[in-house]
Amino acid sequence: MPRVKRGPKRAQKRKRVLKLASGYWGTKSKAYRMAQQAVDRAGKSAYRDRRRRKRDFRSLWIVRINAAAHLHGLSYSRLIAGLKLAGSELNRKMLAELAAAPDPKPFAELAALARLALEKAAPAGD
Repeated sequence: MPRVKRGPKRAQKRKRVLKLASGYWGTKSKAYRMAQQAVDRAGKSAYRDRRRRKRDFRSLWIVRINAAAHLHGLSYSRLIAGLKLAGSELNRKMLAELAAAPDPKPFAELAALARLALEKAAPAGD
């Protein structure tokens, strides 16, 4: 079997990895083997954290909505249940925007709408 030295392909591969690792500290940006390990790890973290970012933002939105809901005498779960009963299709991102907005009036109207829907849905003996 003939010997294959790879020629320019090896240089191109190493150049690509070192370019991805530029900006890393010390040997991780200079030595190919260390750079390869660092780039692989960074890629794994980037893949995982693209998904985690979505979870983190949803959590942040829920915290903001909960804080604003408590200002209007509702818990987060009661507010969401009331909005569902009222037929509101606002998602949590939009609710959080309204909750953190400088003008509290729109969120107060939504809270009133949710409270009204909850009162209508509650049985008469309650």
